[in-house]
Amino acid sequence: MASASLLSSSPVLGKSEWVKGGQSIRLPSTSAVRCLPATVTIRASYADELVKTAKTIASPGRGILAMDESNATCGKRLASIGLENTEANRQAYRTLLVSAPGLGQYISGAILFEETLYQSTVDGKKIVDILVEQGIVPGIKVDKGLVPLAGSNNESWCQGLDGLASRSAAYYQQGARFAKWRTVVSIPNGPSALAVKEAAWGLARYAAISQDNGLVPIVEPEILLDGEHGIDRTFEVAQKVWAEVFFYLAENNVLFEGILLKPSMVTPGAECSDRATPEQVASYTLKLLKSRIPPAVPGIMFLSGGQSEVEATLNLNAMNQAPNSWHVSFSYARALQNTCLKTWGGRPENVKAAQDALLLRAKANSLAQLGKYTGEGESEEAKKGMFVKGYVY
Repeated sequence: MASASLLSSSPVLGKSEWVKGGQSIRLPSTSAVRCLPATVTIRASYADELVKTAKTIASPGRGILAMDESNATCGKRLASIGLENTEANRQAYRTLLVSAPGLGQYISGAILFEETLYQSTVDGKKIVDILVEQGIVPGIKVDKGLVPLAGSNNESWCQGLDGLASRSAAYYQQGARFAKWRTVVSIPNGPSALAVKEAAWGLARYAAISQDNGLVPIVEPEILLDGEHGIDRTFEVAQKVWAEVFFYLAENNVLFEGILLKPSMVTPGAECSDRATPEQVASYTLKLLKSRIPPAVPGIMFLSGGQSEVEATLNLNAMNQAPNSWHVSFSYARALQNTCLKTWGGRPENVKAAQDALLLRAKANSLAQLGKYTGEGESEEAKKGMFVKGYVY
């Protein structure tokens, strides 16, 4: 459990800044932008706010709840507990998540789908307002999903740059203060140089556009778990991908102090017979961070990528057993929600039990961010893997 002193001592935004911060022009701090050429004037009105938002999300003992499943993906989750994919059912489930008492003690940011950003709870309160009251920064998924990449080895690219500036401005006005764009790289399919470059360039353009409109960009170059490869191959591919991503971020004058990275942990492929211990995952992943990530980046918010709830928490905890240059934390979807969803089962009488399950997982990952998670008392459900081969979000 994160101590009150840890949370109170971290830099935080006032609630009014999350919702109303863009109504006045803000000048950049010279320390935040002095590394840029003198001719670069972009993001002048948001630089300070971007840095504050990123630091707020990357605060001790807290991480991100990714609840940005598209309506189609949310439908798959609801179908797993026998519920129809209707707006009312999606609203009921999302209400359950954001209104869990005390969630903000462990969660600093919540990524929302567009429907949820504009949605109210079943009690008629705006979901954005509920999050702010909990001390949680609202975020928004802005990409438009993966589509086939012509000329590649059956790989994909992420669409959504068209109209992103105007959409981001509207999301900011609605209360969002950070954004998420997910692209993927497949090791069994190469990855081809074309796919890596497309992923890196798309992330960089998205990041620049987001910062221009006041949103801290979460940069998410996911290395998919699919494959039989070992951990060394994952490390090799991730080195290339991360190098390409940060090269193009710099080319696009993205403010590193105002971004968050959401990468995969360095693990063997899901079908590899040689499994890695949490200590091995931590060793490889931290080595990769040290060789590729500028210390200016305030937060590394790892995705779970189909790991079990317990596995994702153990690996995160292992990375926080020794001091490092970054805030190493989590941005989990299924690894926070799986037991919660199954406990709820769509029944109103199970809401409190489901919220308790969510809080249990959030607290476990809070402890892991502080390097204090032990793994004691975990349920068998929390230990079940969630990898799905060829999974489509």
